[in-house]
Amino acid sequence: MPGPVVDTEKPVSAPPPGGNALDRYFRISERGSTPGREIRGGFATFFTMAYILVLNPIILSGATDKFGHHLSTTQLVTATALVAAVMTAIMGVGGNLPLAVAAGLGLNAVVAFQLAPKMSWPDAMGLVVLEGLLICVLVATGLREAIMNAIPLPIKQAISVGIGLFIAFIGFIDAGFASRIPDAAKTTVPVQLGGTGTLTGWPVLVFCLGVLLTVALVARRVRGAILISIVVMTVVAIIVDKVADLPAGAWGLTAPKVPDDIVATPDFGLIGHFSLFGGFSEAGVVTASLFVFTLVLSDFFDAMGTIVGISSEAGLLDEQGRVPNIGRVLFIDGAAAVAGGGASASSATAYVESAAGVGEGARTGLASLVTGALFAVALFLSPLASVVPSQAAAPALVAVGFLLMAQVRNIDWTQYDIAIPAFLTIAAMPFTYSITNGIGAGFLSFVVIKVALGKVREVHPLVWGVSVCFLAYFAIDPLQQVLGVK
Repeated sequence: MPGPVVDTEKPVSAPPPGGNALDRYFRISERGSTPGREIRGGFATFFTMAYILVLNPIILSGATDKFGHHLSTTQLVTATALVAAVMTAIMGVGGNLPLAVAAGLGLNAVVAFQLAPKMSWPDAMGLVVLEGLLICVLVATGLREAIMNAIPLPIKQAISVGIGLFIAFIGFIDAGFASRIPDAAKTTVPVQLGGTGTLTGWPVLVFCLGVLLTVALVARRVRGAILISIVVMTVVAIIVDKVADLPAGAWGLTAPKVPDDIVATPDFGLIGHFSLFGGFSEAGVVTASLFVFTLVLSDFFDAMGTIVGISSEAGLLDEQGRVPNIGRVLFIDGAAAVAGGGASASSATAYVESAAGVGEGARTGLASLVTGALFAVALFLSPLASVVPSQAAAPALVAVGFLLMAQVRNIDWTQYDIAIPAFLTIAAMPFTYSITNGIGAGFLSFVVIKVALGKVREVHPLVWGVSVCFLAYFAIDPLQQVLGVK
């Protein structure tokens, strides 16, 4: 069951056979949406994930490969925007889901700080391409779709709820409302309010006002509530920054300053710079294989959780909890990883921030087409892409977290054999800052409890297989020690 929808436009009936071609192709009216909702949803998704144009280059350019080489920040901005634009548009046209695609956070850190130090940048990006190709093979053989269909519906609902808490937590962290305690060794509390245990500074105030504005608009079911909040708070942030004369870095990665130059020429220098099998000769077959396994498992289930969660919130799952056009959607997601590695932008995948667009009423791929077009524009207007600070965009993540959380009502908490795995799925995502870890905890606990209750036959063979993979995933450090991999 979908959660509450911000937009209050009444669904319109399906168009007659001779109706609008755009409507027929994207099935806009059939899914109870309108072009206006889709456009607003596309804008909302873009604004909530535009930070990747700043953050991905910072993460990748901040690391050096085995030979001490850095990647160009300017070229990384172009590569990140290009992959996001192309693959999000393809997802919209081919998958017809309101899913945006861009360089995956977490995966880019693995590439930067685990792969690159053991090989050259082209070698590392080659392993990312291999990871994407393997995922495409899994899709082509039907295995990835079969695994998704084998997951019990309550676990899929728990994935949606866990993602809701996860993205709300991301919003609080990105805005500086909550932060990691610098010297955590001296306390048992891992996070704190603000940067010092109290809320300080104008940027956090902008976030708090943004949350209050967003929830008020959501509660009143105002059309375009999330997008209105982002735009209004960006304007407020620009004014506050100008009047308060805040120091550099006060807003984090993105400062709300009107740029001197609006147009920038994209630099495509990194496109195509990868070596498919170079990593195996540089780092060794065992090490490179373990790297690829980690990338595949993380990307596989991160994307799966996002796709299921967003589709569920949009009300697009069928009675068996299956996602429409899932074969094409999964293949496009795998191809996005190939594209990300081929462009040296790291592995690209479906973005959980797509929930912001769904919160605006987006239900089709038209919203993704809009988001992709905005990323394409960002190729040439990259200075403008960094005008929206996280403190203005993060309130949208908090509001969408509420919308996804509402699906918790669909889980039967009286049946412990499903309720406990659902709980662990939900809890592990925000607490470990990983969708993949939450899904893994849910799978393993589901199998163990079914075995303990003598209900082994209720566990699908594919769930068994995936659980074994997750067992290896969680035990990767001992496995590396046994195999002699440093």
